[in-house]
Amino acid sequence: MTHYAMMVHLQNKRCLVVGGGQVAERKIGSLLAAGADDVTVVSPSCTATILEWAHAKKLMVALRPFISQDVEEAVLIIAATSDPAVNLAVYEACRPHQWINIVDRPDLCSFTVPSVVARGDLQIAISTGGNNPGLAKKMRRQLEEWVGPEYEDYTLFLGSMRRQVLSLAVSEADKRAILAELLDDRFLQWTKSGETDRRDREAEALLNITKE
Repeated sequence: MTHYAMMVHLQNKRCLVVGGGQVAERKIGSLLAAGADDVTVVSPSCTATILEWAHAKKLMVALRPFISQDVEEAVLIIAATSDPAVNLAVYEACRPHQWINIVDRPDLCSFTVPSVVARGDLQIAISTGGNNPGLAKKMRRQLEEWVGPEYEDYTLFLGSMRRQVLSLAVSEADKRAILAELLDDRFLQWTKSGETDRRDREAEALLNITKE
């Protein structure tokens, strides 16, 4: 099955995670890191970390077995228990319009969670369509070596420059030319080496040439 890759905002979207073990903890952690602010966890028991998140009011926990009513009003649902029967029950309780991920049944998932390399606002997702998560993780490690931590600042720099370029009173062709020049490797290398002052001066010079 071919998947449609997309990035989503999880703010004000009700997320349900059924399960309270290590796998569920990882899934919950990724939701919280993505800004999910309406997360409910249903499980008879939970890891200490999940309980700490609940104590910090980052999510709500219902310490009991799953019931079909739990999926009501949820937009995104993850079944991450160690019991295949419970995971299947979660799937069967869901409606076609809800997004559901069953950790041990990729064939039942309406969405899958890719392996991600994150550098601030830059995110690179790797998916094998559920065929081999190990390969996705291997490729993630390779990409982490290639796309270093400097890309976080570099992405912010490019975003700031793009906003300035788009505000210039010049032709669209000139704007595209400036944006293309800002992608030259020298700006990345100056970011990586910590020469951000030099980088910013060179970028400002590009803008000034266009203004003249």
